[in-house]
Amino acid sequence: MNRRYIFPLLLGLVGAGILVSLGVWQLHRLTWKENLLAAITAKISAPPISLPAHPDPDHDRYLAVTAQGHVGGEVLKVLTSTAERGAGYRLISPFTLTDGRRVMVDRGFIPQPQAAKPPPGYDTTLVGNLDWPRETDMFTPAPDLKDDIWFARDVPKMAQALKTEPILIVAKRAPGEAATVTPMPVDTSGIRNQHLNYAITWFSLAICWLGMTGLLLWRIRRKEV
Repeated sequence: MNRRYIFPLLLGLVGAGILVSLGVWQLHRLTWKENLLAAITAKISAPPISLPAHPDPDHDRYLAVTAQGHVGGEVLKVLTSTAERGAGYRLISPFTLTDGRRVMVDRGFIPQPQAAKPPPGYDTTLVGNLDWPRETDMFTPAPDLKDDIWFARDVPKMAQALKTEPILIVAKRAPGEAATVTPMPVDTSGIRNQHLNYAITWFSLAICWLGMTGLLLWRIRRKEV
């Protein structure tokens, strides 16, 4: 083989090999993510159990629970929106269990026009899922404490504001809730799974790399003719 072909050929093969390996790695990540989502879905839809005494934010995230008690009338409003109802708030209220424990409940969505007068508290047997949302980062604005408007669900800070345990139950069913409040149960829609798209991108780049390598070799051959 002519020496002028060796370096472009090696560069093409090595580069394509790296790109293909990245695509294969993304396929492995896809399998991992699908298994993770299936496990989370099963945990969310499992029969609810009594609220554990000391739930763990990692192990017990998404755990289906049920608890009887009183939803307090005090609310923290988390700014959000839905495709169906537009802008509004999630309502976070204290929830006092029959044994006296105070945790928090994410009651659901209320449109902005109805949020000026939050619905009152009520007694209920709550069914929902535990969650410690990871919605805050360095760009999240500080809450507007004057109007109790928050820009993310920060469980520890909200618990301090409401004087409860740092435990949040996201309501799935709460008999007695006001008609203006729509539950927003926990689901997996917010967990991104783009690994198939990433894999396709890497494999496409590998094909393009090989095509460019072939074009380079063809141009070298033309110069020799």
